Amino acid sequence: MHPILARARELKDRTIGWRRDLHAHPEIGFQEVRTGALVAKELQRLGYQIEVGVGRTGVVGVLAGGKPGACILLRFDMDALPIQEETGVEYASINPGVMHACGHDGHVAVGLTVANILREKVNDIQGTIKLIFQPAEEGLGGAAAMIKDEVMQNPQPKAAFGLHLWNEQPVGWAAITAGAFMASSDMFRVKISGKGGHGALPQNTADPLLAGALVVNALQSVVSRNVSPLQPAVVSVTQFQGGTALNIIPDEVTLGGTVRTYDAELRNLIIGRMKTIIEGVSASLGCEAEFEIVEHTPAVTNAADTAEVVQRAALAVEPGIVIDETYRSSMSEDMSLFLQAVPGCFFFVGSAPVDPRKRFGHHHPKFDIDEEALPLAAGILTQAALSMLAKLAGE
Repeated sequence: MHPILARARELKDRTIGWRRDLHAHPEIGFQEVRTGALVAKELQRLGYQIEVGVGRTGVVGVLAGGKPGACILLRFDMDALPIQEETGVEYASINPGVMHACGHDGHVAVGLTVANILREKVNDIQGTIKLIFQPAEEGLGGAAAMIKDEVMQNPQPKAAFGLHLWNEQPVGWAAITAGAFMASSDMFRVKISGKGGHGALPQNTADPLLAGALVVNALQSVVSRNVSPLQPAVVSVTQFQGGTALNIIPDEVTLGGTVRTYDAELRNLIIGRMKTIIEGVSASLGCEAEFEIVEHTPAVTNAADTAEVVQRAALAVEPGIVIDETYRSSMSEDMSLFLQAVPGCFFFVGSAPVDPRKRFGHHHPKFDIDEEALPLAAGILTQAALSMLAKLAGE
């Protein structure tokens, strides 16, 4: 067995202990006070140079290796979700309406395990390791907040790595893809204003409900008639609200949804076509439309050389691992902001429970992981970090 994986497995009980403690005490974005304190305490015990309150509730730990070299960044997200847990496990959330339903408790536990192994190997490290424990990944801007607080400075990393436990696949599987890996996400809102009136006298109105319905239909043409079938893209309308009475045509309606692409140029084309359709269809029915993007997360794009480093690390640590080099997800991740600043690689590690009756997707109230994934994830990331620093030292 590879020595790093062997050490990660020796630490498994502690890793699981951290994970279950965090699972029982989940905190949503920018409220990760207890979580951050637990992380800071362990990093301080290990001798890391720590900084707290980065990006409001984030924690940073810096470890200078025994040999000179570059700095690399390892990122772990910490936040939970506003979901009432239904797992029934003994370590279930004690906080009503809050749950670790996406595996971030496991990410923190993996991060602390990596921190321990790297500290033990400090004399062999050719450079500096910067561990960042990020708040508020779940759509609240945690990565942007940490970057605003200059997490990418002092020291400035040359590469960045991160991972996500992935319940779509079992332990022993990993998705390590060069290039586009996770989609960009745009959340949009539309307000269509017309002229309301009595439902029995529609000729005296400019009906925003009708305009909205036709807009929803017309938006289905954006991908099918403007995007090559070889380019993945999604436009989904997920909200439509309007009207207060059964016999009254309202003055306005609102609708909204999400756009997912892997390419910035394609994103701009899609949003441009949406704006044209929304405004044009509304105007044709005597209504006015306001279209806005209310939240944007860029696509996660992995640099080819860093993806290769992770692939080789995974095979070195666990020769029997199944690596999918072409996997893509239409989900989004603000790890993309770090990867816009420096080259790097974000990857998935399979964590689906063995029992199919216990397999639930991310953000489900019965979500749980196979904890055997934790030492494997820690081993891969630790080896990738050491390999990347050695690679940078040789350049």
